[in-house]
Amino acid sequence: MPARGLCSVPADRIHSSLRLDTSAQQRELGLSTGSSLTIAALGVVYGDIGTSPLYAVRQSLIDFGDLSERAILGALSLIVWALVLVVTVKYVLVIMRADNRGEGGLLALTALVLRRTSSRGRKRYLWIMAAGLVGAALFYGDGVITPAISVLSAVEGLKVATPLFDPYVIPISVVLLTGLFLVQRRGTAAVGGLFGPVMLVWFAVLGLLGIWGIVQYPRILLAINPIHGFALLLDKPWPGFFMLGAVFLAVTGAETLYADMGHFGRSALRRAWLGLVFPALVLNYFGQGAVLLGNPAALEHPFYRLVPEWGLYPLVALATIATIIASQAVISGAFSITRQAVQLGYLPRLEIRHTSEQEIGQVYVPRINSALFVAVIVLVLGFRSSDNLGAAYGIAVSGMMAITTGLAFLYMRSRGWSLALAVPVFAAFGIVDLTFLSANLLKIAEGGWFPIVVAAVVFTVMASWWRGRRVLAELRGRDALPLRDFAERLDPAKPARIPGTAIFMTRDLGHVPVALLHALKHYKVLHERVVMMQVDTQDVPHVPDEQRLEIAELGKGFYTIRLRYGFTDEPNVLRALAQCRVGGLRFNLMETSFIIGREKLRLRPRPHRGLWRWRDSLFILMSNNTLDATEFFRIPPNRVVELGGQIEV
Repeated sequence: MPARGLCSVPADRIHSSLRLDTSAQQRELGLSTGSSLTIAALGVVYGDIGTSPLYAVRQSLIDFGDLSERAILGALSLIVWALVLVVTVKYVLVIMRADNRGEGGLLALTALVLRRTSSRGRKRYLWIMAAGLVGAALFYGDGVITPAISVLSAVEGLKVATPLFDPYVIPISVVLLTGLFLVQRRGTAAVGGLFGPVMLVWFAVLGLLGIWGIVQYPRILLAINPIHGFALLLDKPWPGFFMLGAVFLAVTGAETLYADMGHFGRSALRRAWLGLVFPALVLNYFGQGAVLLGNPAALEHPFYRLVPEWGLYPLVALATIATIIASQAVISGAFSITRQAVQLGYLPRLEIRHTSEQEIGQVYVPRINSALFVAVIVLVLGFRSSDNLGAAYGIAVSGMMAITTGLAFLYMRSRGWSLALAVPVFAAFGIVDLTFLSANLLKIAEGGWFPIVVAAVVFTVMASWWRGRRVLAELRGRDALPLRDFAERLDPAKPARIPGTAIFMTRDLGHVPVALLHALKHYKVLHERVVMMQVDTQDVPHVPDEQRLEIAELGKGFYTIRLRYGFTDEPNVLRALAQCRVGGLRFNLMETSFIIGREKLRLRPRPHRGLWRWRDSLFILMSNNTLDATEFFRIPPNRVVELGGQIEV
């Protein structure tokens, strides 16, 4: 029997989605001009890379082990040209073209590439998906290290003022980080408007301090010549290669430009980078190099040696605020990528709280917040200084960048880039990425193992959940009864029909939900209207309202409703029911029951369990502790009926 009543709902006749488009965002936040949007981007996007001057120059020269003028000029040349090639050319000019309907970020890019290569074989599909999951897992490693190294490097400025503060650096850092994670539940909407202006002051101070240092030793400007960097690497290849791991610290945070592209747009991010952030960073790095030319002993902390003694404490305070903002951006990014992973089916359902009705992407994930907090505190207490953490920092970010390059190459080829153009461009990016990654891998024993362990744990969880869901779907589908056949063969007189509507939440509209069969078996009755509802997450960031709903009538009081959401949309079943009125299907909530099947998974007894049976156990543990569907889909608890069952896997 063909489906009837297929409904496509016009956007102007339904409640609007919670997700705001870019223009609505700007109206809500008061960002009516390009300049105000650019200032807002400073606070959200550029905090991480903007605090790199606190440790990048110092760590580079420490790793190189030489403070001669040749070494200083060479190190600064490498830092500046890393900013040019990696951030300006690669991300700002090229990678930001690879957007998923305006959204950027590794998971968004992965979904985009998977959609365009889905017809080219399952093996290729799995490799691309695995690369995306590895990159997402590495992001969590970055999310742990950034707050620790940023706050530590800022507070360490107190030691420059007086050695008396040395014993208090760790306690002060722990207190600041504890406060940062405690306020996450309140969201950043209340203080978000301050982030941009504060970072505007920060970058202005960076530039002015750099100019002050350059005026004293203008010779440092010779470092703009890339020959100094190449000469240093050729003269001392092994120390120079080892130093590249620290040089890379200057570009950490570049991935954030791409990840937050959907919030601010390419134009605002490019204006902020080219007009303020890049010049301020280059000036400050040159200023630190000038200080070192005049006083090599300033290597203890060249950033703070740029300021006169009277300005040291204000600069420490400003640096601490800037590092907290940088940390906040990374923590919020971890919450956002968790929400995307849940929506795309790479993580089990988690409690996700929306902390702002105006700002898009303002979410709080309690379990992720707690896990990050514990990991950050362990990191601070274990490594105890920003120098030690520098070795651990680069691996996660350089790994993400290399994966982004590979996925962006596949995307650009699918968009029509010729091999003659794509190969040299992305080969150059790949060589730079792999060089930095290789240099950072040399530091595994010194702390680089930490982000690898974090990424391995997160990847294992994601891959196990993805695999387990597909195994479970196969088990459900083996004996499933086709829904259309069930409706056609149903006797109109039996079973008895009772007033009201029953909505069965299901993962497959093609088959009868197990919960419906259980209800029919035990109650011997059916509601006069039976609706099967499936919530689909598409591989796009946002599904327009006019494409949200698909309603089909099967006859004999049976309907199917398919809800489509993007991976940044927020599923809301009640709002979807209100939209159904446009399609002629009305719901009285007091006469509607939601029937949800709650399945308890058990490990199937086997005489010889395979090596990978622990993955089944991990999946069962996650599945049995996932967030209840009632809360996740915002269904009124007093209208829900749960029917339990067990499945062996």
